Amino acid sequence: MCGRFNSTDTPGLQGLLDHLGIDLQLPGPRYNIAPTEDILLLHEGRGDPARWWLVPSWAKEVSTRYSMFNARVESLTKSPAFRGPFQRQRGVVPMSSFIEWRQEGKGKQPWVITNDEQIVAVAALWDVWEGGDTPLLSCTLVTTEAAPEFRPWHNRMPVMLTREECIRWIDNRQAIDPGDLMLASFLKEKLTLYPVNRAVGNTSNKDPGLFMPLSDPITLSPEKRN
Repeated sequence: MCGRFNSTDTPGLQGLLDHLGIDLQLPGPRYNIAPTEDILLLHEGRGDPARWWLVPSWAKEVSTRYSMFNARVESLTKSPAFRGPFQRQRGVVPMSSFIEWRQEGKGKQPWVITNDEQIVAVAALWDVWEGGDTPLLSCTLVTTEAAPEFRPWHNRMPVMLTREECIRWIDNRQAIDPGDLMLASFLKEKLTLYPVNRAVGNTSNKDPGLFMPLSDPITLSPEKRN
């Protein structure tokens, strides 16, 4: 699952944009980004703001009745909302880190998850709804079953793409099989995790200081695969 993330200007983000051939003025830092907010979507060789909650092109109205901020890998070819975008409207959402909660003591503790470059490229699907005064670009983040190392934090995790996988994913001229290894449930790189202030549970709290580590970070390393 991915329900909250941060986006800051890191060398890793610039490196990803360069790798994808996208010339873009980097946005300012943002913290505690939540569903329905506008986020940066990389697609079709450019970066655009998109509403983080997919509104299918055929929807009658913009609604949050159904949870459309995440798209499960298992439903990409089954859901009417995801089937078309999976075939021809794939994009990438760059993050410096994302946040998960796990039960600790009497409450849930938020943890920040990132990597060495502080750039996590998450697979996304997008669509354009034209039922209003202006077209609405929106997107959803693709999630898969958590890798074994990640399960103590959550049973789902965002599909985190390598740079080469990003190129394949956003090339909408080529079909992607839902069983492709890029969507599989394993870690592709080391992740760094650390607990932060529980006040980030309130989406209105955007203070960068809330995301300072409360203890030494934990490193999750990928299992060796044959």
